[in-house]
Amino acid sequence: MPSMVVIATTAVPDHLRGALSRWTSEVTPGIFVGSVSARVRDELWRAVTETVGNGAALLIHPAPTEQGYAIRTAGTRRRLPVDFDGLTLIRMAGAPKAKEV
Repeated sequence: MPSMVVIATTAVPDHLRGALSRWTSEVTPGIFVGSVSARVRDELWRAVTETVGNGAALLIHPAPTEQGYAIRTAGTRRRLPVDFDGLTLIRMAGAPKAKEV
């Protein structure tokens, strides 16, 4: 049974955005929304993780959790999902330090 998914991307290759837009709608640059089966969702996410390169991506999909959804990430992000007693919270990583000359 299809369910709604949201995929947010940052600095990913154009061909990945094209692949995602075959199954979802790009409602704003880098934000893809669609209603797909779990199998299609997992295949799309596999394609994302294999080609994210130096960019980053985030997938939100329905799941049998207290919150009703699950979060998956790929690439380097400052916001990191952390499990806290069954709830997914977002932890902010520190900004990268500038190199001293």
